[in-house]
Amino acid sequence: MAEAPTMPEPVVPLTPQEASTAAVEARPDSGPPQRPEPQVLLPLPQEESPPWSPLTKAIVAVTGLVLAGLLVWRFRTLIQPLVLAMLLAYLTHPLITQIDRRTRLHRSGVVLLVYSGLALAVLVGLSAVGFTTFQQAVVLSQRVPTWFEQAVALAQTLPERLPEAVAIGPAVLPLERLWPQLPNGEVLAAQLVDLIRPIFTRGGSLAAGIVSATVNVVGWLFFISVISIYIAIDLPHFSRAIAHAAQQTGYRADAERLMAQISRVWGAYLRGQVILALVIFAVVSLALSLLDVSNALGLGLLAGAMEFLPIIGPLIAGGAAVLVALFQPENVWGLSPLTYVLAVAGAMFLIQQLENNILVPRIVGGALDLHPLLVMISVLMGASLAGILGAILAAPVVASLKILGRYTWRKMLDLPPFPETRVGSDPPQDG
Repeated sequence: MAEAPTMPEPVVPLTPQEASTAAVEARPDSGPPQRPEPQVLLPLPQEESPPWSPLTKAIVAVTGLVLAGLLVWRFRTLIQPLVLAMLLAYLTHPLITQIDRRTRLHRSGVVLLVYSGLALAVLVGLSAVGFTTFQQAVVLSQRVPTWFEQAVALAQTLPERLPEAVAIGPAVLPLERLWPQLPNGEVLAAQLVDLIRPIFTRGGSLAAGIVSATVNVVGWLFFISVISIYIAIDLPHFSRAIAHAAQQTGYRADAERLMAQISRVWGAYLRGQVILALVIFAVVSLALSLLDVSNALGLGLLAGAMEFLPIIGPLIAGGAAVLVALFQPENVWGLSPLTYVLAVAGAMFLIQQLENNILVPRIVGGALDLHPLLVMISVLMGASLAGILGAILAAPVVASLKILGRYTWRKMLDLPPFPETRVGSDPPQDG
């Protein structure tokens, strides 16, 4: 009996994993399946950068200083506009920061808003009192040298103008006998006048300089404004960059302390001087207007501008006001020329005393921490090096150098660089 044909079994398709396993098992030389061993990634050998020798470091440092000096000398005409742009950005930085924190505006938008408001305020101020003030400043700058020459002639003929004697109560002071006893009285007076001549000449030329700068430097003002806007936008990044650079050598804490102290000096001085200049401009203009002094607004502008010259500036402003009153033909108060001059001098002296005893301690404080003699010397040195801008910035620069010098001195002697931070013990005294 024939067997029935068997039906072929259905072919079941294999999964890819089963097909791969079957192919491995079908190899004649294949053993049991092995698990792949984990691969260990070895670090690639790093190229070592050899350190610079002291000679190489010295050569690089000297070369860098020489190149920096050449750049400063080549582009020295741009230094003053750049410094002014940085000062403007620094002065507006607190206001920009406060608005940036309290609003959702981007910092660039806040900067444009603040600078637009500042430009509008300047235009309004110029429209209100600016042109009258500048006109009086021009007249003042033209008349001060002439008045000064008249003051020279008056000082040289002073012995002839004095009375023979002055009675003070029962006492009689014989001036005709006193004056010849002075050592070369006329020569001494001439020398004194020659000594103060540059001061008053500088005061008149400064007023003319303000007017000429306002008329002729519009392009530079635009350049300064544009550069200042960019600096104001990126100003917060500067301190972080300095701190990051100091962190690489382990001096971030010291750098932050030094930057805070120096920033306090510059902030208190610059913003304080701006506020003082505005206050003195208003007070001097009002006081001299009440005394009917000619060119009161021009003299107020000069007094406000001179606030940026510590110690020397108020003397120049006061001397200019006295000169104007001395040669003023008449006044509404009907005072004699000598009494009128004494009244103007007394008003200027009173304003300076109120400023020194009330305004300066509350606005500027003791941020500079410099002796007045050192301030005066630094102003003269700054004026000889960089003109009027050097005289204005001399005091905060010297105060900043004092902070850095004290830190360097204490580090060289292995003393705590900031002894006032020690708690529970008296700070060590600097020998």
